[in-house]
Amino acid sequence: MVAKVLASAIVTGLLLNATASTAQTTARGPALAADSSFIVTAGSLGLLQVQLGTVAVQKGSSPAVKEFARRMVAEYSTVNEQLAAGAKQAAYPSPVILRQHQTILDRFRSTGGSSFDKKYMAEMTNELGEAARLFQQESEHGRVTSLKDLASTLLPTVQQHATFATETARSAGVEEVTAEVGQGN
Repeated sequence: MVAKVLASAIVTGLLLNATASTAQTTARGPALAADSSFIVTAGSLGLLQVQLGTVAVQKGSSPAVKEFARRMVAEYSTVNEQLAAGAKQAAYPSPVILRQHQTILDRFRSTGGSSFDKKYMAEMTNELGEAARLFQQESEHGRVTSLKDLASTLLPTVQQHATFATETARSAGVEEVTAEVGQGN
């Protein structure tokens, strides 16, 4: 009899503990989902920068565009290492290129001719402007401390990349440069 009561109490305690744990996870869920979205998107953007930069070095015609592409390959190789380490530290999977970014990469792999530089720089202006906003958002509102700190550390670099993209796009003749670099918005 005592064994039945004791077993029942243990099962009830385990169920209550599991319910409390689930409630805590659910309460943290949206915040952790935002951090997860940051590391997934930032990692994919970084991988896109390296791969698309490699394509631009090969297909670009303007020395300024080729130099921009070389710089993005070099700098995002380092940024990607930091993002991968940050993902690992926060127990997230290593970054992979998202389908939307793979589509962009595939489109540029099949693009050629004299319009390549303008199309590439217009895309870089948009992508790097989005990256700057993404890093700004995470640095201000991130819940996973290690990812928030990483975003804060990398934000000035990403903002510089967005500014450099805008300047290079203008020199390449991109008529409408729309990237806005978030700085304390």
